[in-house]
Amino acid sequence: MSIRIYKSYTPGTRNRALSAFTEITKTKPEKKLIQKNHRSKGRNNRGIITIRHRGGGHKRRYRFIDFKRNKFGIQGIVAAIEYDPNRNTRIALINYKDGEKRYVLHAKNLNIGDVILSGSGSPVSIGNSLPLSEIPLGSAIHNIEFIPNKGGQLVRAGGTAARILAKEGNYVTLRLPSKEIRLLRKECFATIGEISNNDAFLVQSGKAGRTRWLGKRPTVRGSVMNPCDHPHGGGEGRAPIGRTRPLTPWGKPALGMKTRKRKKLSNTYILRRCV
Repeated sequence: MSIRIYKSYTPGTRNRALSAFTEITKTKPEKKLIQKNHRSKGRNNRGIITIRHRGGGHKRRYRFIDFKRNKFGIQGIVAAIEYDPNRNTRIALINYKDGEKRYVLHAKNLNIGDVILSGSGSPVSIGNSLPLSEIPLGSAIHNIEFIPNKGGQLVRAGGTAARILAKEGNYVTLRLPSKEIRLLRKECFATIGEISNNDAFLVQSGKAGRTRWLGKRPTVRGSVMNPCDHPHGGGEGRAPIGRTRPLTPWGKPALGMKTRKRKKLSNTYILRRCV
């Protein structure tokens, strides 16, 4: 992927850096693989705002992505590389030998015409999906399952990849993109390669309007509110927080407070937490 840098012809193009979309080969999605995508925009079933700063934005249609990769032993050919508005990576349209079409996450260096396979005994090549027990040490992988046969839940963002560090007994040790090191069952499936669009973190909107197109509403700092609206509010001029630590609007600790449950059962599988 490449980034397109704009010159400062207008205030909106100053500091703007967007994707060049050079890798996209097909603009219209496959009709049978999309559906309406109702977005709650931060409201619950009564219309009450439960998550702030969400709303508006352009309409999107959801693309059905094959996270399970359960077409075992059937060859699939990469037919197209498409844009997906619901994620920051590209998706690949796969035509299988039995006539079925599916979308998968596009892996880096996976080109049109390449053949991919899934299942035990598949070759260790980019785009193939195998159990963790059959993937060599040091391999870059993505779309990793937490629970066997549930479908990939880990490492699905643009430019990310996990590494296999060790294998012992029924568990495989992985280093995730967050630098967390944890254990997973050896039966869990993962896909070989790194996710494409590794320049996604370089994108800069350039103007507030483009952020609104993405469905994000403005965020107001607590320090500029009144004390009845936020614990950081009030005071004369640019006043400090005035508390022993930063707080959320509801008085809970914020900015660095650990929120994971201390007695969570899966804590035993985490060998080193992310820094």
